[in-house]
Amino acid sequence: MTQTTTNKETLTRFIEDVWNTGDVEASDRYIAPTYTLYHDPGDPWNQQALELQGYKERVRLSRQPFPDQRFSIQALVAEGNLVVMTWLWSATHSGDIPGFPATGNSITMSGATVYYFENDRLSRGRP
Repeated sequence: MTQTTTNKETLTRFIEDVWNTGDVEASDRYIAPTYTLYHDPGDPWNQQALELQGYKERVRLSRQPFPDQRFSIQALVAEGNLVVMTWLWSATHSGDIPGFPATGNSITMSGATVYYFENDRLSRGRP
């Protein structure tokens, strides 16, 4: 199996285990000792280098208003130490976000994220 195939499989498992099911502790298997977010101005963690515990807290806080959230992977393209994932995200806005009280509405959006790997672990993300 090639490294790019391994990275794609790792990313797929990470999205399912951590973000879709909310198993924050599963981050231990996927996240490098430091994970840095780049160029995501809407994310409160933009431009921050997070240690593993900080990354787990990010997942917890991000999932609170959308506990049923789900990323559906549309495509994965890998080269070297990076994997580009295009995705469709859906959730119900069932918890408050500062300045936005819960509406109960279903929300869907799409996007693309570039994930970087170091030593078989996710180390950076860039939308």
